[in-house]
Amino acid sequence: MSSKVYFIPLADGQTEADQANAMGKLFELSDAASVVAENDFVAIKLHVGEHMNTTHIKPELIREIVERIKLKGALPFLTETSTLYKGERENAVKHLLHAHRHGFGIDNVGAPFIMADGLSGTSEYEVAINGKLHKSVKVAREIMTADAMIVVSHPTGHVAAGLGACIKNLGMGLASRMGKMRQHSNMSPEVLNDSCKFCQKCIKWCPENAIVEKDGRAFIMTEKCIGCGECLAVCRFDAVKYDWGAESGFMQRSMAEHAYGVAKEKDGKCIFINVLVDMTKDCDCFNVKQEKMIPDIGILASTDPVAVDKATMDLTAKAHGKNLAEMAYKHHDAMIQIHHAAEIGMGSIDYELIKF
Repeated sequence: MSSKVYFIPLADGQTEADQANAMGKLFELSDAASVVAENDFVAIKLHVGEHMNTTHIKPELIREIVERIKLKGALPFLTETSTLYKGERENAVKHLLHAHRHGFGIDNVGAPFIMADGLSGTSEYEVAINGKLHKSVKVAREIMTADAMIVVSHPTGHVAAGLGACIKNLGMGLASRMGKMRQHSNMSPEVLNDSCKFCQKCIKWCPENAIVEKDGRAFIMTEKCIGCGECLAVCRFDAVKYDWGAESGFMQRSMAEHAYGVAKEKDGKCIFINVLVDMTKDCDCFNVKQEKMIPDIGILASTDPVAVDKATMDLTAKAHGKNLAEMAYKHHDAMIQIHHAAEIGMGSIDYELIKF
């Protein structure tokens, strides 16, 4: 059975106000508010971007959603989880202060920001899923308390998965710290000595202090490594190597199963929105200013997270010859996460695109 994916196009380079107006229009025309009832706690999952990131979804778009949820008599709140890596979002205190600096404070958006995984990422809830990799997954506890959920994702390339969109925003973005570590558990990086300049960035950013100096080069202690990929993300000399053939596939499937654990208990109470603007090679977790790879396309909305990601791949391919993941990291098969999510019952690859 095909799912409905609603689409409102945007010309390239529209202002934040124009994007916000399109978001409001799409929310109304797709009847997104139908998943919300009076007095519901409504979680709005988003990504506020790392310190130097400027291409994340802007708060003006989120405010449009908040205002429409309030009209239903519901109680919206913004939510996220702490990161595995060191940075401005590694715990609740730093994350909330950073979100405020990026414009996501209650005074600007109209809703409070509540971390879904507690102070340090350890507040979790175990959800039985009977998946192909996991029988249960550990997700952020407060997301289970919410009655409804609006997931607002910014599709980009992804260094480990090829595509970072709705499935990644759910599976990685709403897993507890333990859930994130499980998704990365098959990742085994190593440093190429001939390429390493010993700039020590990987040592600084490693969340587990698993990288040390050895013979004047960085060295990864595999017994301490959690496979988070931060060393790869910060290295500017291509000195970190992964066996992507095996490891990316596992991570994508595990990510999809964690996404399913987040969404399965809110059947009929979720809307998934992908904002196809300012799409970059790497995700908004990177602490750098990025340039977008392709012109803006528009905004998608659906009650099906699989369909909205498949539509993202199709629309970027239609506009540019290659889909977003192929343009960002061609050695990855980002369809692994989408097919696996469909296979475990999370949604449908078949969809009807309804353009406004």
